[in-house]
Amino acid sequence: MDGAAADAWSRHARRVIPLLGVAQILSWGSSYYLLAVLAQPIAADTGWPLPWVVGGGSIGLLTSGLVAPFVGRMIDGFGGRPTMAAGSLLIGAGLATVGLAPTLPVYLVGWAALGIGMGAGLYDAAFSTLGRIFGASARRAITAVTLFGGFASTVCWPLSALAVERLGWRGACLAYAALHVAVMAPALLALLPREARKLRAAAIVQPGAWTSRERGAFCMLAVILMLNGAVQTALSVHLLTILQAQGLSLAAAVAIGALIGPAQVGARIVEMMAGGRLHPTATLLAAGAFVALGVTLLALGAGSAALAVLLYAAGNGVWSIARGTAPLALFGADGYPVVMGRLAAPNLVSQAAAPFAAGLLLAGAGAGATLWALAAVALANVGLAFGLARFRL
Repeated sequence: MDGAAADAWSRHARRVIPLLGVAQILSWGSSYYLLAVLAQPIAADTGWPLPWVVGGGSIGLLTSGLVAPFVGRMIDGFGGRPTMAAGSLLIGAGLATVGLAPTLPVYLVGWAALGIGMGAGLYDAAFSTLGRIFGASARRAITAVTLFGGFASTVCWPLSALAVERLGWRGACLAYAALHVAVMAPALLALLPREARKLRAAAIVQPGAWTSRERGAFCMLAVILMLNGAVQTALSVHLLTILQAQGLSLAAAVAIGALIGPAQVGARIVEMMAGGRLHPTATLLAAGAFVALGVTLLALGAGSAALAVLLYAAGNGVWSIARGTAPLALFGADGYPVVMGRLAAPNLVSQAAAPFAAGLLLAGAGAGATLWALAAVALANVGLAFGLARFRL
C-alpha cells in the first residue's frame, strides 16, 4: 500500500466500512430480499396475481441494470457520497410507493423507482465508492463490506416478518422507507468523505482508449458476471421448490436453504485472511469452481443437497468480493466506478431475466433438467474464468 493509499485508509476506513456495511444490510434486505417475506402477504391482501407481485423484483433488477452505467459515471465524477445518499432516498421513495400502491400498475411503478435506488445503493455502487476513496488498495475494504452484506437476509427476513405481523405488509414497506429517508440517507451524506469532483471521466474508460486486449478482457469479464448472476438469481428464487421436487420436505428444504448465509460469510472470512495472496482473477476462478461443483452435486440428487448448497453458497460468497476486485486489478483505480457501472448493467439485466426463464424450464421440463441446465452454465463459466485468469493485462 503506497503512502497516499495508507493515508486514505487510516483516515476513512473505520468510519466508511461500518457505514457502508450497515447500508448494504438495509438496502439488500429492503429490496432484493424483500419479496421472499412479503410476496405472499401482498398477493393474499390485494388479490394481485403472485407472479406479478414477484415480478416487481425483476422490474427492480432490470431498472437497476439500466441505470448502472449512469451511476458509475456519477460516482466517478462526483464521488459516492451524494450518489449513494440519493440511492437511499430513491429506495425509500420506491418502498413508500409500493407500500401505498392502490393498484398493481402503481405497485410496479414503485418497484421501478426502487430499482433506480438499487442501482445507486447496492454492491456495485458501494464497491465503486470504495474504489474512489481507497484507490488500488480498496480490496480489503470491499471484502469487509461484503461481510456485513452477507447478513442482510439473516437480519432483514426476521425483521420483515415481524413488521408484517405487527404492521402489515404496507406498514413494513413504509417502515423501511422511513429508515432509508430519515436515517440512512442523512448518515451517508454526513459520514462518507467528500471527494474532489472530476471534470471528465478518466481517459482509460473513454471510447476507443482501450487496447484490443483490454476490450477482450472486459467482454470476457462481463459474460462471466452475467452467467454467474443468472445462476445465482435463478437458484435464489427457485431453490426451495427444486429441493422439494427432489423429495425433501418443506422443513428440510428450508433448513438446507438456511445454510447459505453462514456459508457465504464463512467463505468471505477465509478470503479476507488468505485471499490477498491470490490475484483477484484467480479468486474469481476459485469462486466459480465452487459454484459449479455445488450446482452439479445438487443436480445429482437430494442425498448430497446439504453439501451442494454449502459449496454453492461458499462460491457465491467469494464471488461477491471477486466481482468487485477483479475489475480493479485488471483496469486500475482510475475510472473504476465507470467500469463497474458498465459491467453491472448486463449482469443485472441477466439477473432480472433468469428467474423467469428458470421458472419456465422448471414448469416444462422439471427440476432435474433445470438443475443440469444451470450446472452446464456454471461449468462453462469456469472455463471462461480460467481463460480470464490467464488473460493478465
